Amino acid sequence: MDAIDLVDSITVVDLVTLEAQAQNCTACPLCTTRKKVVFGEGNPTPTVFILGEGPGADEDASGRPFVGKAGQLLDKILAAAGMPRESVYIGNMVKCRPPGNRDPELSEMAACSQWLTPQLERLRPHIILTLGNIPSKNWLGLKLGITRTRGTWHRKTMPWGEVLCMPIFHPSYLLRNDTRAVGGPKSQTWRDIQEVKAVVDGKAPEGLEAQILEPKTSTLKAKLEPDSKTEVSPIVPNEIQRLF
Repeated sequence: MDAIDLVDSITVVDLVTLEAQAQNCTACPLCTTRKKVVFGEGNPTPTVFILGEGPGADEDASGRPFVGKAGQLLDKILAAAGMPRESVYIGNMVKCRPPGNRDPELSEMAACSQWLTPQLERLRPHIILTLGNIPSKNWLGLKLGITRTRGTWHRKTMPWGEVLCMPIFHPSYLLRNDTRAVGGPKSQTWRDIQEVKAVVDGKAPEGLEAQILEPKTSTLKAKLEPDSKTEVSPIVPNEIQRLF
């Protein structure tokens, strides 16, 4: 499956204006069943953007992304890694809840790209984390499933420059697979989010040629000299239980 071609068809002044315009969207049939448009929220100048698939019932009722049980777990994971929710930006492939929490359809994601594309262009994150299969395959363009791609770095060229992307497990998957065994989904997620935080702090991304993340005011820059390896902390079940 190819990544959805995101084309900015909206001319707006800023993110606030864009969000206001999105509230009246009728571009796909999801507008007939939604309660609220869930545009996204967070740091308006984020280093990290977290991309989910679509709102659930709690999000549809509140108008905020990731506020249900999966969102509460995501908050714990981010906080444990030293990246509190308010330091990142969180959004979805589609801004309206698919009925029954089904997967969003390709046509719905394509229609909603008129909001996601300019949203990303105004936020200009350096790192984008794709939660689960839907955004990893349909936005990032990966062919393999999340169990094969999680924790791997990928580069994507955006209008403002090159972005580092990493697929990670969706927190709802962690809730359905609630084991803290070493090598299980939670321990893998802890390893992945630690790697993300290390790259935010200046480490070269594992598995890619040397590249470091400069402060938010600049862009990703190739390293000229090898960087000292930042070790990811070993994982033990008690630590995972304490953290999330």
